[in-house]
Amino acid sequence: MRRRTTVQSLITVATALLLIVGTARSLLDNFTLKSNDRQIFQFYSEPEVYRQRRPVFASSKDQIGESCNVSGGKWIWDNKTYPVYTEESCPYLSNQTSCQRNGRPDSFHQKWRWQPDGCNLPWFDPLKLLDILSGKRLMFIGDSIQRGQFESMVCMVQSVIPEGKKSFQTIPTMEIFKAEEYNASIEFYWAPFIVESISDHATNHTVLKRLVYLDSITNQGKSWQGVDMLVFESYAWWMYHKKINKSYGSSDDIKEYNVTTAYRWALETWANWLESNINPLTQKVYFMSMSPKHLRSWEWKPGSNENCFNESYPIQGSYWGTGSSFTIMKIIQDILQELKIDVTFLNITQMSEYRKDAHTSVYGERRGIPLTKEQRADPKKFADCMHWCLPGVPDTWNEILYAHLLQNHRNFL
Repeated sequence: MRRRTTVQSLITVATALLLIVGTARSLLDNFTLKSNDRQIFQFYSEPEVYRQRRPVFASSKDQIGESCNVSGGKWIWDNKTYPVYTEESCPYLSNQTSCQRNGRPDSFHQKWRWQPDGCNLPWFDPLKLLDILSGKRLMFIGDSIQRGQFESMVCMVQSVIPEGKKSFQTIPTMEIFKAEEYNASIEFYWAPFIVESISDHATNHTVLKRLVYLDSITNQGKSWQGVDMLVFESYAWWMYHKKINKSYGSSDDIKEYNVTTAYRWALETWANWLESNINPLTQKVYFMSMSPKHLRSWEWKPGSNENCFNESYPIQGSYWGTGSSFTIMKIIQDILQELKIDVTFLNITQMSEYRKDAHTSVYGERRGIPLTKEQRADPKKFADCMHWCLPGVPDTWNEILYAHLLQNHRNFL
């Protein structure tokens, strides 16, 4: 009898404990779902069907008002929250952008935060971005500057995805990162002129012999059709010389034209393609403004005769150098205003103008090969003042893109 009573008491206690634990867990789960601070271990422990249906939790901090001009502001030192990733934490960085791996002795360029005037950018949440991209494709289209932004976005996202749930693939003209449980992809498409050219091979190309087919975009366009979010950029390859060889109407009719004239015609061809192929109800299109070069130090340091090499701090105060073109900016503005569909213009030029310190300089590659010791010793000749180190400035470009993606996603809900 005593043994039976003891057993019944133990069962009663165990049942009570289970009820207490179950109630506490239910309360905790309810609190977790209401919280904006979602943890990756909670996310991946949930059933797949529920993960696919989870909405994006947006707060007032995620909003950028129409009056918020994110292109105007200043760089603020922030070594507590930046960088948002490191070279070591991201296996997808190329040698071209891995400055510290290539010998850069400082990391100052990684620790500046862009502070817009009168507003704040939302904090980048990779899980929110993955929710936005669920079942979708985000494609960056352009040259090696755009490839750097693609690498930046992949690095900003990939750390929250467990091993075995992500993949990276390189195919002709494209690089593709996939977050498999979200059925989402972040992609890069090599198209340095946007329209077709003899430089459209992803690796076998040269900037020296430029021939652009200003009225032809069909081949590339086939790969862009149906993509949910398209981010275009094209500038650096146009500006190698003031003249460029082009054909229009017939590939045999080749003439030399001013770059600005040819650039306008190319964007008109691109605009016509958008209007004929983009569904504005289901697709979003973005155009990145030009990424500036910092080739002449006398522009920010009067009396000097160097370039971006050995620069460690942003330019303070008003600045616009010869590495950017007001004429090209005006052409872009004109084309976008005439478009019959909405294209979001992401103006990253002015903020990037200040960042003379963040280029790859002698800590990158030249034609796909790391600089030799002798070349690094001659920065006046070999410093790359066009491409950017990662982590670095392109991360901020992606924070701005993320803010717009979040805003547009919320509008579609």
